[in-house]
Order: sequence, then structure tokens, then C-alpha cells
Amino acid sequence: MSVNYGSKRIVVGAHYGTRDWLSQRITAALMAIFTVLLLAQVIFSKGPIGYDQWAGIFSPQWMKVLTFAVIIALLQHVWVGMRDIWMDYIKPVGLRLLLQVFTIIWLVACAGWGIQVLWRL
Repeated sequence: MSVNYGSKRIVVGAHYGTRDWLSQRITAALMAIFTVLLLAQVIFSKGPIGYDQWAGIFSPQWMKVLTFAVIIALLQHVWVGMRDIWMDYIKPVGLRLLLQVFTIIWLVACAGWGIQVLWRL
């Protein structure tokens, strides 16, 4: 006869954190690399930065692709952080769901705006 000590954990599909923790570290590293690269281009440019020079930084296709990847990384980073805040501090399920849906809509709108600005440069 086997004896079970303690409670048996029931897995119900909740996030246990490792994937989200790793996601936040990877996206943070990508954003840090992008920031250093952008600062280096601004610092080592000749003369004051005007619109033409700023647009010139983002004109190569590789920079547009990198900026797009950073926008997606930023969205993922913010989503994981906000979802964790809503899950930890908002106990009523309906209000939490409403806030999560609002967060998704807000992030998609911000991404659309950022991509639109990026492709105008």
C-alpha cells in the first residue's frame, strides 16, 4: 500500500514562468543591442542630427528589419510583464480579462503606429 505525503499538484495549463522569464531576458538583450547600435550611429555621426541624417540611419533595409524585430520584441516584453502584473494583482477574473484584452489592443495599436512611422522614414 502506497502512502501519499503532501498534496498532489494538479497541472491546469498555467504558466510556470521559465518560458516567460527566458522570453523577457532575450527580448531585453535584443533591445539593449539595438540601443547601443543606435547610440553609436548617433554619437559617431558628423554634425548635429537632423531629419535627413535620422532618416538615413533607418534607410538601409537591414536597419528596418532590425527595428521591426525590436518592435516585436518590445511588444512581447511588455505583454509578459503586464500579463504578470494583471495576474498577480487583479483578483476578479472578469476585470483581469478586460485589462488583458485592453492591453493586447493597446499594444497592437502601438505596434501599428510604430511600423507606420518606421516605413515613412
